[in-house]
Amino acid sequence: MITVAIANQKGGVGKTTTAINIATAMAAIGWRTLLLDLDPQGNASTGLGISAADRGTSTYDLMIEGLDLASCAHPTSIPSLQIVPATQDLSGAEVELVTVPDRSDRLRRALHKTAARGRYDICFVDCPPSLGLLTLNALTAADTLLVPLQCEFFALEGLSQLLKTVERVQGQFNPDLGIVGVVLTMFDRRNRLTDQVADDVRDCLGPLVFESVIPRNVRLSEAPSHGLPALVYDHQCSGSRAYINLARELIGRLPAQRIAA
Repeated sequence: MITVAIANQKGGVGKTTTAINIATAMAAIGWRTLLLDLDPQGNASTGLGISAADRGTSTYDLMIEGLDLASCAHPTSIPSLQIVPATQDLSGAEVELVTVPDRSDRLRRALHKTAARGRYDICFVDCPPSLGLLTLNALTAADTLLVPLQCEFFALEGLSQLLKTVERVQGQFNPDLGIVGVVLTMFDRRNRLTDQVADDVRDCLGPLVFESVIPRNVRLSEAPSHGLPALVYDHQCSGSRAYINLARELIGRLPAQRIAA
């Protein structure tokens, strides 16, 4: 199973929208896909139609209570896509983890238990908009990191902080952690600043930036209120097409040996 953390400590950059739709796109082409909602707000769970009342076991139970993955994963309306939802209990996980000896390694241990092997081809982790212990667990467990980056000036400042955190994680917890790419989100060609930020990011990071760009799109914003990914809500909208293209690019960047296995 390839584990991809989707993280950016800045909120409102399209992180959860990316998590929902890239997971749906991968499932649609036949990959057995798991989405872990590690954000206490639970937006990824809501966006896939899992109401708060129906969540039951969650990522809290997986990480803190030690339940196995099979007990925590819920089916979704998308074939081949399951989710471990987030509940309010996850809000207190940061505090509880402080006193745990293996506090940065809980998620990795949970995903590497025998019961989890062979069940999924790929796992996406939707991280909270912070660089706390929950995100640290995701980065420690992940094979690679996907970074959604909103096309605005302050996003560049946040990106530099995230890259420094990745370096620390590589040095102390997960030397194999890579960055599969940065995806530009909320792109609006009518705004000159958007083009300038995109150019600056590409000049700075070069081929690390995906060619696929996620546009500002009303249908992308509407879909979560219906409990559906945009790819199901309106598969022909520009946002859905962009995520399909992103999924193609992502597959081309994943480690070939892991795909072959």
